[in-house]
Amino acid sequence: MNKLERLLKLLAVLLDTERPLTAEELRGRIGGYPEAQASFRRTFERDKDDLRSLGIPIRVEPVRTVEPPIDGYRVDREEYAGADPGLEPDELAALHVASALVRLDSVGDEAFWKLGGVEGVDTDAEQVSAVATLSTEGSAGELHHAVTERRLATFMYGDVERVLEPARLSFARGHWYVAGFDRTRDADRVFRVDRIEGSVEVGPPDAFAAREARGPVLTRTWEIGDTTPVAATVLIDPEHAAWARAGLAAEDVLETTQDGALVVRLEVSNEDAFRDWVLGFGGGAEVLDPRELRRAIREWVEAIG
Repeated sequence: MNKLERLLKLLAVLLDTERPLTAEELRGRIGGYPEAQASFRRTFERDKDDLRSLGIPIRVEPVRTVEPPIDGYRVDREEYAGADPGLEPDELAALHVASALVRLDSVGDEAFWKLGGVEGVDTDAEQVSAVATLSTEGSAGELHHAVTERRLATFMYGDVERVLEPARLSFARGHWYVAGFDRTRDADRVFRVDRIEGSVEVGPPDAFAAREARGPVLTRTWEIGDTTPVAATVLIDPEHAAWARAGLAAEDVLETTQDGALVVRLEVSNEDAFRDWVLGFGGGAEVLDPRELRRAIREWVEAIG
């Protein structure tokens, strides 16, 4: 696990908890820390310092369920985000860390504060060094402005002309995604930007009313597609279980095994998006059934390998 992924997981867990968590609890939920206790403590302290340097207010509070009480940590969502834009904990974490550590080559940093986060944080390179620059080649730049200024976006996707009220632009597993209300299908949809055919036509600003934040509806991209839903069962290993829970509903979890692994069942209407989600865990997730879906993912991986 690289440092950026570990910081994202740490912030997501700190945002999601209702009570302060000890360092050991955080270590178990996040994974990716050194096994040696001294190395873990040094790495954990550096991670906390890095998040604080980004303006994230980590609270230190006593955990009274142990005797004597020891320090626990959490992030108060209201203190962190101000007016809640309706984002989930993992989305808030990704938005803030990505906006501070990852530079976009044609989109200003100030635009991120329209979507959520802590306004006024100094992200000058002398204080926070970028770890990467994300290219906005193709239509990502136009779609970003369409999202922030509520402009209709028209484009070809799957040989069908789409007229989209874009609500969110996100970057995950090496690809840009745009989500919103598709007027063509009269339903919420998520599109992978590099699969848009040709250019994107963007209309005038304020072309549609802002909708309420949909939270996890738009992030569960495997549910948003045009095919008949298929129930898929997935085994997620203990190391990735806490991170997986951040994007799942309680009813998705069929079983938690003795070693902490999750068995989840999901309704899949978008096989490509489901495959991207499964492969995002590396080797930490396994499709148990249906066999046809399991085989299709295996064949896809073998084909690109």
